[in-house]
Amino acid sequence: HVQLVESGGGSVQSGSGVTLSCRASGDTRKLGCVSWFRKVPGEEREGVGRLYRNDGHTYFTRLEDAGRFAISQNSAKDTVYLRMTRLRPQDSAIYYCAAKNGESGCDEAERMSFWGQGTQVTVS
Repeated sequence: HVQLVESGGGSVQSGSGVTLSCRASGDTRKLGCVSWFRKVPGEEREGVGRLYRNDGHTYFTRLEDAGRFAISQNSAKDTVYLRMTRLRPQDSAIYYCAAKNGESGCDEAERMSFWGQGTQVTVS
């Protein structure tokens, strides 16, 4: 089993940045990817981006986020970061990290096996 613990987030000013962390523990050997999702009350959960642990490649759901956000992992590959810059009020949401074994379906929330507790980001 894998546990994901998120940290970071909070209330920030429009135009500023914030970095979220997602630390994985437990049996992480087979984890293929760590993905970020976000949820606004009353709206569907949406993907933000994902990182493939083996080679560190990252992808973003929305092209506009690729220029503002970055996803990376530490050398131990047990922590993944979502660095967000030039934040806008519409980026306000609860952000979740999720992970799964293998590398298929990493952009599909239904296929993710492990989830963090979520962290609120409020941009005003």
